[in-house]
Amino acid sequence: MMSRAFLVLAFALSASVAMADTIRMAVTTSFENSGLADVLLPEIQEELGIEVQLLVVGTGQALRLGEAGDVDAVLVHSRPAEEAFVAAGHATHWREIMYNDFVLIGPSDDPADLASADTAAEALDRIAAAGAPFVSRGDDSGTHQKELALWASADVDPESLGAAYNSVGSGMGAALNTASGLNAYILSDRATWLTFGNRGELALLFSGDPALFNPYSILPVNPERHAHVNFEAVVALEDWLAGPRAADLINSYTVEGETLFVHSAVPR
Repeated sequence: MMSRAFLVLAFALSASVAMADTIRMAVTTSFENSGLADVLLPEIQEELGIEVQLLVVGTGQALRLGEAGDVDAVLVHSRPAEEAFVAAGHATHWREIMYNDFVLIGPSDDPADLASADTAAEALDRIAAAGAPFVSRGDDSGTHQKELALWASADVDPESLGAAYNSVGSGMGAALNTASGLNAYILSDRATWLTFGNRGELALLFSGDPALFNPYSILPVNPERHAHVNFEAVVALEDWLAGPRAADLINSYTVEGETLFVHSAVPR
């Protein structure tokens, strides 16, 4: 006959496994739209037995969901916002998983001559000087936050551009569709641009400035703020994402022969 202590232990273990079955994670649109989520999630399910339910939003909204305890973790790409989120106690830490870069897209005839600019700030200054149309995501996403930082480094207030500045308040794909329709300039993450199918007359015109570096990090929501957070499962997911299998999958994921992300996590 099994002892009561054994039954209690068995129940506790089975409850722990059940809790680890599902994680809710708020992720950036580029993680999902690039197709990388479709590569990683089945492997996570198979190897860890964890179903990851994604809420696909911009970085700002993802962090607000984490602050409210509506998700167990967030995966975003805005380091200043991540550091502030941790400092405020909403997450236990941030951990970089991978990176790519931002790129400046625009009309293939490049009326503002971005292609010869030396820096991203100079490229934006040329767009402003030319009065050329520019599309902004305008949604407090990581891409939008980077865009605003670049305008600031160029000493340009984008609101001063008037009708040339089109703030659309939408995800990267929708913003690129607007830019395609207007034949306008836009800042995009490289992954979404490579997988974007409605380019029209748009082309990649500027990249390579270190200011366009774009790291992605996972942040576990602080269980001391939200006791229902499935913290153990998030830590298991984080370690898997930092490990060799995820590195192989991320580094080998390409579109038209181009790598979309580079794995950069350091195992514990």
